[in-house]
Amino acid sequence: MNTELIENKEKEDITPIANTPLEKQKEIFKAQKAFFNDQKTKGYSFRKGQLEKLKSIIKANEEAIMDALAKDFGKPPFESYVTEIGFLYDEINFTLKHLRSWMKPKKVSTSLVHFPSKSKIIYEPKGVTLIIGPWNYPFQLLLAPVVAAIAAGNTAIIKPPEETPHISNLVQKLISENFNSEFLAVVMGEGRVVVPQLMKENRFDHVFFTGSVPVGRIIAELAAPQLVPTTLELGGKSPAIIDEKADLTVAARRISFGKLLNAGQTCVAPDYLLVHEKIKEDFLDELRATMMEFYGISPTESKDLTQIVNQKRYDTLKAYLNEGKIVFGGGFDDEKRKIEPTLIEGITENDKLFQEEIFGPILPIFTYSKNEDAVEIIQKNPDPLAFYIFTSNKKTENYFLDRIRFGGGAVNNTVVHLANPELPFGGVGNSGSGSYHGKSGFLTFSNEKSILKSGTWFDLKKKYPPFDENSMKLIKFLMK
Repeated sequence: MNTELIENKEKEDITPIANTPLEKQKEIFKAQKAFFNDQKTKGYSFRKGQLEKLKSIIKANEEAIMDALAKDFGKPPFESYVTEIGFLYDEINFTLKHLRSWMKPKKVSTSLVHFPSKSKIIYEPKGVTLIIGPWNYPFQLLLAPVVAAIAAGNTAIIKPPEETPHISNLVQKLISENFNSEFLAVVMGEGRVVVPQLMKENRFDHVFFTGSVPVGRIIAELAAPQLVPTTLELGGKSPAIIDEKADLTVAARRISFGKLLNAGQTCVAPDYLLVHEKIKEDFLDELRATMMEFYGISPTESKDLTQIVNQKRYDTLKAYLNEGKIVFGGGFDDEKRKIEPTLIEGITENDKLFQEEIFGPILPIFTYSKNEDAVEIIQKNPDPLAFYIFTSNKKTENYFLDRIRFGGGAVNNTVVHLANPELPFGGVGNSGSGSYHGKSGFLTFSNEKSILKSGTWFDLKKKYPPFDENSMKLIKFLMK
């Protein structure tokens, strides 16, 4: 139970998150399997109605949601609305707009060799899904996959993060009071206890996990014995390159925004900077000025700077401040669990700031002189979830986009690619597998069932034994 002081320095009563009993878990799974098998989730009207209901529930509880996020780790209202609530509205609205067309069977071409036949793809829901959410965006990153699962016609068992008890308890309350548990149900408790129970005792049709790389490996191992398909939205060290041809003022603003949103507790935040040596000092001056403009001369007093989620994460980040040389920031407030925006130089490959995903408002700075040098540094932490390049030179832009393997990213911006539901979001290699958002999420939770339908009014005998010379000539003509 998290009982650290929140920003107003008052102790908050927190309802403890108890583990949902194993028998209850089994009961929920069994009920959802029966509900799905009865075909009740498959119709367009049902899916549309459930999505509209979810949106109306969020709408009616905006203040409660923002209050819970503030209690858990001091999220400012503006940030909570944009990154948690407004984001979900966009996802639901986009899905509702396109759902009917996504659900329609897709006609595809058929080779002449199969004449007279037609082919199509039917988008079939997978079944009972398990969705496991992270603590850093404990509302949006938990429910955005739920939107996709509903759109595709599935049921869902939802596991909120135990690290943010206020918002997790609120989600449990809202879901249980408004949805039948045969369709949507929330299972509470410690992830290390509850998730293995769920996955060992029940054969899910899809598991969607958002979180760290080490836990992602455990999820994959739990899914493997029963060959359960998984989507793993993980992390990694996402670099941002500032080329000598970049607009330094704009770059400083957009990097500061992407890095310090949620106090750096964002999976696609720039994890470190690679700055061309010709513009390094000028850019650092811009970066310092921008961060002071955003959060003032006493950032830990700013209402716009989020807290670190808990004491364990706070202590880890404070320890990072002992590495390298601090060239800006470095202050902290133990009582508020806040760390100033901090720029650090002189990091070596042996430092944890180089080896581990930072997940906080600390930004290491590296310099490079040749593009090849920047690529070499990035490849020491391969497959980042995100990649950012700031440049006005198209050749330089293409050089890096062609050589760096990453999940998604932006040119002359950071983080905002997540907000476009037309773009699939996901990792590659070490940063995860699978994607979602918009149609990509619908497809993730759907089985693409292939159908070839043949007419019976014509049936070419030459394709059946016994074969002769004419059979071979015909097939070579058809399959040349």
